[in-house]
Amino acid sequence: MKDNKVIITAALSGAGTFKQNNPSVPYSPEEFADEAEKSYKAGAAMVHIHARGDDGMATHDIGRIKETHDAIKERVPNLIVNLSSAVGPMATPEQRIAQIVEIKPEMASLNTNSMNYAVADRKSGSIMFEFIFTNTFAMLKEFGEAMRDSGVKPEIEIYDIGGLDNFLLINKQGIFTQPYNLNFVWGTAGGQAFRPGAFITMVNSLPENTVYTTCGIGRDQFPACMQSNILGGHIRVGLEDNTKMPNGELAKGSYEQVEWAANIVRSLGREPATPDEARKIMGLI
Repeated sequence: MKDNKVIITAALSGAGTFKQNNPSVPYSPEEFADEAEKSYKAGAAMVHIHARGDDGMATHDIGRIKETHDAIKERVPNLIVNLSSAVGPMATPEQRIAQIVEIKPEMASLNTNSMNYAVADRKSGSIMFEFIFTNTFAMLKEFGEAMRDSGVKPEIEIYDIGGLDNFLLINKQGIFTQPYNLNFVWGTAGGQAFRPGAFITMVNSLPENTVYTTCGIGRDQFPACMQSNILGGHIRVGLEDNTKMPNGELAKGSYEQVEWAANIVRSLGREPATPDEARKIMGLI
């Protein structure tokens, strides 16, 4: 294991979880700052955010996204803020990248393949809402170049092994700098369910000098994060991905899942990374 430090990311709020799912899901910039501070104190080095409007819907409004980003940085200056370039299902490609170029966060997500994307009832198989999540080769290239030119380190989102192969193909153009930072996303309806063997296959397919973390949607969150830690990778938890704790109770906030992650990390003889340690690992400094 190259590094004993584990980067814990708290994904505070995605486009598909709302206060009716868990009252602790943040909407306002002040709520995001509160959750970020609690997560930092619990052991998170980075937060990933999808800014929300007052009605709780994901927003591509640059002013609101910047207000949310700045509220977190004012509250916890040393915390790494990772913005989403997915934003939400209604945003155009131009809107998705414009806010990254304008705000210039330290990191931002960069998705690798077009796919079905849905909110589903896992028990019945019913699809409650769906759309095509568009991420073409041209977008992967253009978003990557825009982030490079803006001094933003991309976090490459991998939903299945095809997405990994897409990144490896476009990476031949020299757009991305080492270390590469990848996030494996497990359990999305339209993506790949968590399977330990598939995880190992993906890790074995990574190029040299790659830093990887993982997250899992719903019930995939905790086993996927545990395997990432076992294999020497990093961990993402938070209310974007799962509103509950392993015992089925609602999480008090993303910070409670960070506390769980920190305990898992320490149980295997590793330690949560500080933000500055995370910056060194991911090549931000």
